[in-house]
Amino acid sequence: MQKHTKFEPFTEVTPTSPIAADSHGGRAKCLQRLVRLELPVPATVALPFETVHNIAKGHFPDTERLLGYFKEGTLLSVRPSSEDPDWGGPGAVLNIGMTDRRHLELSQTHGEDAAHSLYLRFIQAYAVHVARLDADDFDAMSPSAEGVKAALALFEEETEEQFPQDPARQLTQVMRSMARAWEGTTARLLRQARGAPADAGLGLVVQEMALGVGPGESGSGVIRFIDQATGEARINGRYRRQSLNRDALRKSDEAMYLVKDPRGASLQEEAPEAFKRLNRYADICRSRLREEMEIEFTIENGKLRVLDAVRTQRSTRATLKVAVSLAEEGIISRDDALLRLPPRALNELLHHQVDPAAKRDVIARGIAASPGGATGKLVFSGQAAQQCAARGEPCILVRRETTPEDIRGMHVAEGILTERGGMTSHAAVIARGLGLPCIVGASGLRLSVQRKTLQTADGRVFGEDDIISIDGSAGEAMAGAVPLLEPFFDDDFETFLGWAREAGDVGIRVNADSPEDARLALDFGAQGIGLCRTEHMFFEPERMAVMRGMIFAETEDDRSAALEQLLPMQREDFTALFEIMSGRPVCIRLFDPPLHEFLPSDREGMRQMAEALDLPLSDVIHRVDSLSEFNPMLGMRGVRLGVTMPQIYDMQARAIFEATVQASKAGDPVVPEIMIPLVSARREVELVKTRIDAVAAAVRNETQTEFTYRLGVMVETPRAALRAADIVQHSAFLSFGTNDLTQMTYGLSRDDADRFMGDYVRQGVYPEDPFHTLDVEGVGELLLLGAERARSQVPDVTLSVCGEHGGDPETIAFVRQAGFNYVSCSPYRVPVAQLAIAQLAIRDRKAIK
Repeated sequence: MQKHTKFEPFTEVTPTSPIAADSHGGRAKCLQRLVRLELPVPATVALPFETVHNIAKGHFPDTERLLGYFKEGTLLSVRPSSEDPDWGGPGAVLNIGMTDRRHLELSQTHGEDAAHSLYLRFIQAYAVHVARLDADDFDAMSPSAEGVKAALALFEEETEEQFPQDPARQLTQVMRSMARAWEGTTARLLRQARGAPADAGLGLVVQEMALGVGPGESGSGVIRFIDQATGEARINGRYRRQSLNRDALRKSDEAMYLVKDPRGASLQEEAPEAFKRLNRYADICRSRLREEMEIEFTIENGKLRVLDAVRTQRSTRATLKVAVSLAEEGIISRDDALLRLPPRALNELLHHQVDPAAKRDVIARGIAASPGGATGKLVFSGQAAQQCAARGEPCILVRRETTPEDIRGMHVAEGILTERGGMTSHAAVIARGLGLPCIVGASGLRLSVQRKTLQTADGRVFGEDDIISIDGSAGEAMAGAVPLLEPFFDDDFETFLGWAREAGDVGIRVNADSPEDARLALDFGAQGIGLCRTEHMFFEPERMAVMRGMIFAETEDDRSAALEQLLPMQREDFTALFEIMSGRPVCIRLFDPPLHEFLPSDREGMRQMAEALDLPLSDVIHRVDSLSEFNPMLGMRGVRLGVTMPQIYDMQARAIFEATVQASKAGDPVVPEIMIPLVSARREVELVKTRIDAVAAAVRNETQTEFTYRLGVMVETPRAALRAADIVQHSAFLSFGTNDLTQMTYGLSRDDADRFMGDYVRQGVYPEDPFHTLDVEGVGELLLLGAERARSQVPDVTLSVCGEHGGDPETIAFVRQAGFNYVSCSPYRVPVAQLAIAQLAIRDRKAIK
């Protein structure tokens, strides 16, 4: 016996029905909109989420009353209606109500072929989706009298009961099967992977069938009005005579074109009135629904019916194009246009991408550390990458983990693959800055640098010059070359980013260490440089030799002499950045890494360095050993070098101030920002500030030029955040370096955490990799404490985030809420940050209204 619910279990879809996407699903709501627009939609009834949930548990609504909304003998379809169409759902079931009697009637009114086709199709669907029989047994049957008879016989044989001849029972069982399919474990996991909440509901739409079979012009089709790849206005789709639902797309060999085409018949020629009406409906949908819609339609004996209209599936490029077009035509606002594209989707436009249709022979999987696709020869050292580049050959640099010595090779490689590392490893950070696709922590690889081979988990071995491809967006490495899609920057892209910059309310700077990065960031609309890592400027061969000479200096005079050689190089670097940024702020971080990073780690490298410095090999080995540290990232680096070897910071400060004077002569006055890394105590700042102030005074006297500068601190240790009230008294700004701050807060090595981080996230220890998205409960608490304590002493202190989290939309939302002044990120993440900030600001304004 059926059990009836106390609430309204279903609703006829009319212009005034109480239907909403969050109660009845997106399809039901869209159909109601089409009805309001007076499009020829067949009679429709919508079942809300609660009813469908009850059906899954065996509590059915009054099916006879539901059928009462339709004319007797009407065939019906049942379609899923989830809140978001992207969450999927069970397949539609058509022709409900086909019985032996209805089959006979349709044979007389629509012809035997049409009747056989309708009945067989329903038997097949019912057998597979409701009775759970093998689809292969039914698919081979032909739409004929014999085929129908065989299908009915097979159903009876497999189920030991006759095929149901009661339309009410048919409908009840179809709804039950769809409801249970939605609540099954597999379906739940699939939709959760698409972003649906675990308790997402399903609605059902019961609709009168419009039969695209029978006498006269009858058929079905799907029509779109934009190119799904580009977003350009273009009618496409297919129409097939004597068909139902989306048959035209599935059986294109028998379908006709929509627009006149020399290759064959078209709907425009064969049914011109229907074609005109479809175009008119598209214009109505575009202007009233404010969207480009894909219309599913049926023609029954010349009568056009619209079964459904959904947002046209499209690429990111097309989504942006449509949003800009609708806004420029005044159909939607600029704010609404900006809300139509997820910020991270811009990565698809900023980088080469592996063609989604490409066949993939995956040889390794790892962390998708930097988006984009690349193909090239395997190389196993930075030097080999440079040699490839000199020959004009694209290459993929493969390393166990990259080091600063690999910088030049990374610059010329097409992509980077490492066996170790995480989201904030050296390879990941540099690759994002360069806009290179990168995979780190690739599992299952066995790398031999000596033999120059790469062995995969399935035993295949790849050597130098073998071709591989990497997809940094998916974290997959593939054998051979795969097709790549080009990056896409056009006028619409520039317009869209311009709107985002206007809508945003938090500053965006860039992490840039070279003129190329600075120019690119300006093209993307960055407001200045928030982090210039000066150590990246020392890895050219000429500079590396001088740097190593400084490290090996035995006296302060020798060290100063080596730094004197570096001074003009640094001055040239800073002058170029100041001139490119043209008065915009440039924040320069003083030397940060431990000195051993500038020394070779293998014996051959040490031998070459001994020759270059004219020293015994034993002296070089002894010096390298003496600089080695058990935990160098927590050792002699950052401000600790500035305090114990102050000549390094003295040289950099002089280079900054001399560049300031030089650049100010040619353009707007430069106000450099100097940032002290890895501070933990106020006294460290006092010591460094005293020397920098002295250098500034000396340069002013020597050049007879006045200039100002701002000194600040990079907050990377928990103690610096906790003691921010002390530190800020000598600082014009605090910039939180969330890479190291996360590492030190967790007590995790950011280069090694990937070995277990996946398991931790899967088992719910951490909701997300904290090196990927800011840990707002732990690291975020330190940011809030640091900001609050700093502002208690200096209310107008400038606060920012300059770690890799600065380009993460979720992190941006957190620091914006905390009132930080700006974020700084890699050049290719600037557009992503701009859109994320714009969307947050827009949503806040809408909430106030």
